[in-house]
Amino acid sequence: MASSSSSPPPPTGSDKTHFPQDASLPGEHFEARQTHPTGDYTPDPSKSLPLSPARKALVEDILALYEMKPTVERVKRYTPDCVYNDQFVYANDRYKMAGQWFALPKLFKSAESHGYQVVTNDRDLIQFKHEEAWTFKIIPKTAVINALVSLSLDPATIDSNFIRVKYHKDQANDKDYSNEGLGATFKKWQADNVVKYMDSLEVKVFEADKDAGKESRRTYGSGGKGGAAPVKDL
Repeated sequence: MASSSSSPPPPTGSDKTHFPQDASLPGEHFEARQTHPTGDYTPDPSKSLPLSPARKALVEDILALYEMKPTVERVKRYTPDCVYNDQFVYANDRYKMAGQWFALPKLFKSAESHGYQVVTNDRDLIQFKHEEAWTFKIIPKTAVINALVSLSLDPATIDSNFIRVKYHKDQANDKDYSNEGLGATFKKWQADNVVKYMDSLEVKVFEADKDAGKESRRTYGSGGKGGAAPVKDL
């Protein structure tokens, strides 16, 4: 897990900001975009940047979700108008997000985090490299995935003890997402439909969030520099 430091970590991260400071804007306004020279996101926990207690608690709740330990309180780490974007899913509200987290145990036998490395601790953005082992339920196979997780922080809770997330991105290769094409259409269809078949009482807690403010999925035409995704070596 993340290492400690002899000097206290900055309580609000560095002074650098990336996103609007208007918390009323929907999650689509808070997407972190970048490419990586190699796409190697193997974490080195010994080099992890220190986090304040509130920020560490946020990261630990997110890791617990990855490990198939969803709770209502952990899903509340997201704003109602949040966006979740990874290789397989584009969920643009907390109701759909809840459906994804609570559906994982139906697909996987186990999920184990092997370690993480915080590489960005800015005012409104936390990024960490993360290694996760997923063991499928039907097929007795384990897949180990290294990814870069970007958490765009909610301006309204950034200084609180319970920080929330506006945009959660999970990248497992060097290029960013274009958010368009057949792949993006499938990702959105998957998120829109999985939640319809979830009869979990925990998911129903977030049903009102399907009416949360949102905007059309932003498209970029490219996962590289031409798609507003500059190269960043982490």
